[in-house]
Amino acid sequence: MFGNKRFIINRPVFFTAVLLIFTSMLLCLLYRQSVDEWFSRTRYFITEHLGWFLILTVNFVLIFCLSLAFGRFGHIRLGGEQAEPEFSTVSWFAMLFSAGMGIGLMFFGVAEPVSHFSMPPRPVGSDVAAVRQAMDFTFLHWGLHAWAIYALVGLALAFFSFNKKLPLTFRSLFYPFLGERIHGWWGHSIDILSVLATLFGLSTSLGVGVQQMNAGMSFLFGWPLSTSVQSILILVVTSIATISVVSGLDKGVKILSNANMIMAFTLMLFVFICGPSTYLLKSFIQNTGSYLADFIQISTWNDAFRQTGWQNTWTVFYWAWWIAWSPFVGSFIARISMGRTIREFILGVLIVPALLTFLWMTIYGSTALSFILKGDNTLVTAVNDNISTALFVFLQQLPLTALLSMLAIILVSFFFITSSDSGSLVIDNITSGSAPRTPAIQRVFWAFLQGAVAIILLLGGGLQALQTAVIITGLPFAAIILLMCYSLWQGLKEELAAMHKKQRQKQQKNYRDTIVDLIDEQKKT
Repeated sequence: MFGNKRFIINRPVFFTAVLLIFTSMLLCLLYRQSVDEWFSRTRYFITEHLGWFLILTVNFVLIFCLSLAFGRFGHIRLGGEQAEPEFSTVSWFAMLFSAGMGIGLMFFGVAEPVSHFSMPPRPVGSDVAAVRQAMDFTFLHWGLHAWAIYALVGLALAFFSFNKKLPLTFRSLFYPFLGERIHGWWGHSIDILSVLATLFGLSTSLGVGVQQMNAGMSFLFGWPLSTSVQSILILVVTSIATISVVSGLDKGVKILSNANMIMAFTLMLFVFICGPSTYLLKSFIQNTGSYLADFIQISTWNDAFRQTGWQNTWTVFYWAWWIAWSPFVGSFIARISMGRTIREFILGVLIVPALLTFLWMTIYGSTALSFILKGDNTLVTAVNDNISTALFVFLQQLPLTALLSMLAIILVSFFFITSSDSGSLVIDNITSGSAPRTPAIQRVFWAFLQGAVAIILLLGGGLQALQTAVIITGLPFAAIILLMCYSLWQGLKEELAAMHKKQRQKQQKNYRDTIVDLIDEQKKT
């Protein structure tokens, strides 16, 4: 590690990661057309030939997490038996929800169900069947599988950091494999890959968010839809985000996360009240039941027979996106979860955010689909023309359209800021070797670098370039995550054995003390 009054960094990790990022971005700028073609070929190869591996990995991760929650390790507490939670349960859930997928929910809440309805992944015989299938796959992409990835990575980081007293970085997860070699180049390589995955995963989300902000500004103020406007928005919002970055986790991220939750639920409640409320209550129950009933079939579907390519665009991309996000979200969840038991941690991360996501998708998606079933195809046209406009076209169907659109833009901006500052804290933590306190300038550097990468990817190919960058970085992390499962299992076995040994020693001591007391009593009598 290298440190002075201005910088505290792990030099091999920091400089190698920065060099790789700057080199890849320079190539994108100098050879835009060639890079765009390479992105297209690479994305096709990965999704067409290796998509099955991502699907298998994500299903295994969910099963593994459930086995930990309901198995013999469930009562182990992160940080030790005496550890207490740092944040209240409400604040914990708010931070989970905001950091996990806030921008994506705003972007895809209307657009994805409408897209799946207009272009069904599998043949359907009626509009009603198309609606059910659209919500099934929307729930699949945003439900238990996504949060299982976050839960696994967050749990592994928290356990090895709080219980094993190792640095809160990815290298620590492989201590059972590598031993002290995690402090050498093996560990450096793991941390470098986690930095790249985190940065490109975040940049994709920021690029998606700024496209939606641009669409809202175009709707409200007539701004042009262009990468130039989007680049300016990224710079402006990133500059604002640095205030939260400098203030740190307790102040900045916590305050913004709670504000996000309040605004998000205010907007969602308004849509619920002004929309078909009774229909939405029925739909929420029915959508959730349908998702659970078809769970095994849709979660293992590989489009092996028809080979339409639909799954490559949606499911495979989502699994790669969540995997690429996992170093960021997992690190963030780990930092805020000391004192939780493994059972409490996994079920909390899996169930509560997933149910809130299902509610969100039902209120927005089912309301949009109800308009379409009544014969209004405006949303279908909007999604097909420009998917980033879907939310604002949807809000035109409700009263107070301008006010709601402005609130939506502010909410996307706040989610943008939350993701940016949380991501900056996480990347800075990795590149500093998990130093307890680092200079604010380092976090500011990473915040602006995230924005710069998002701008360059937008200029180099728009949404397709963003998605391809995520798939490329997410694929190798799928293999790392499988290794992580074994490593975590071994670590938990050792922890449980140590706990049982300590309990036996305590029982033996109590037994000896009891015998001594009885002997003393007999001597006195």
